Amino acid sequence: MNNFIKYIFILSIAWSIAAKANPNINIKTGILIDYHTDKVLYELEPDMSIYPASMTKIMTAIVAFDLLKSKKISLDDKITISDKAWRMSQAGYSSMFIMVNDQITVENLLRGIIVASGNDACVALAEGVAGTEENFAAIMTEKAQEIGMTNTNFTNSSGLNDPYNYSTVRDIAIMSKYLISNYPNYYEYFKETEFTWDRTGGNPITQQNRNLLLFKNLGVDGIKTGHLAVEQYSLASSIMKESRRLIAVGSGFKTIAARSAQSRKLLYWGLTNSETFEIAKKNEIDFQVDTWLGRKKKSPGYTKEDVYYTVEKKNLRNFNVFLEYAGPIKAPIRKDEVIAHIKIYNKDELIKSVPVYSAERVEKINFILSLITSFNYMIWGDA
Repeated sequence: MNNFIKYIFILSIAWSIAAKANPNINIKTGILIDYHTDKVLYELEPDMSIYPASMTKIMTAIVAFDLLKSKKISLDDKITISDKAWRMSQAGYSSMFIMVNDQITVENLLRGIIVASGNDACVALAEGVAGTEENFAAIMTEKAQEIGMTNTNFTNSSGLNDPYNYSTVRDIAIMSKYLISNYPNYYEYFKETEFTWDRTGGNPITQQNRNLLLFKNLGVDGIKTGHLAVEQYSLASSIMKESRRLIAVGSGFKTIAARSAQSRKLLYWGLTNSETFEIAKKNEIDFQVDTWLGRKKKSPGYTKEDVYYTVEKKNLRNFNVFLEYAGPIKAPIRKDEVIAHIKIYNKDELIKSVPVYSAERVEKINFILSLITSFNYMIWGDA
């Protein structure tokens, strides 16, 4: 039988919605990305070098989460507080308010870092797991390079003033995605709105998360604020609406109020003016491909990667997805053999092609049935 190219129409959107070209954000540098596709929806000087301030603490947490994941430390491990860590709470910086020689669990220090933005907790954790803060900062920079943060260097665990502690909003977005993707359970800490520390030598102290978007029932579940006089106010934020997630990073907001309002505006602009479609999930059987002379009429197919596509709503009418294959596919078909391709088009332009693999082996029918099937096809054109 002569094979022919077969197209199965998966998805087409045939309407167009007016979209705002620019969210008009008053900011020095910023970026908005789609979590699933990495598509940049908005950017303004995204590779400008900045001092990341307390957004540095995202990497501090990531290094700790790496150690937790590899079981080199546990949440219940206790760390003895040094004089250096304690002095950070006496210097007017944001603090957890720990005391010298306190024995504090890794979990409490993490919550002190993530929720209360405690610089003292950062130093304590760094010293507890790496010996010195300098050693810990070297691990942070190494991790940054590993995950593709090409314009970042860390010299401390808190983000306090240091000309050699620098990054970009693009790199911080990469770091934020890595955090959410690799540590979904630990990421829950970032949406906590307050943390109460039963401190030594005083009444328990409750501090609220500085990310005011967490209090507005918007779907925002992180990530981290920052402030330095030279940079003004900054925020890495993420919003989840149904199955879609966006990540925004901005630096140079004039006030705390502007930081929240402008970040909210940017996130909602992204949700309103674009859409992300889930086309296939990694290792899930989402497709059925016709077979020829097989003991099964269909060969189930899967992809080895998640397949998403983000499109601006003004361009929805041009978006089409097809399952393309030369078929029916002649049996026998091996398990994990490429049997088709998902083709994503913008008008006539091929944007992406993703292979689809057979989820199981399909045996060929016996010789007699093969002859009958071939005869029927020649006479009736019915395979």
